Amino acid sequence: MSAKRYRIESSCPQCGCSFATHLTPEELKKKYGDLPNIELECGECMIKYTKPREEACPEWDKECRMKGQ
Repeated sequence: MSAKRYRIESSCPQCGCSFATHLTPEELKKKYGDLPNIELECGECMIKYTKPREEACPEWDKECRMKGQ
């Protein structure tokens, strides 16, 4: 049985390049912690920006299970 994976997606506010990745709950917590915002870096123009977790990972807000784990 495979672990649930969450999709993190965003687009760069400067160049519009899109970003998407799939992470398990453990990978998500390790990489982004429990902060309300996720810090991302564009692979094209290298700008660093933040995105609210609910916007970057809609499943997070929908299920709300990871917040208590």
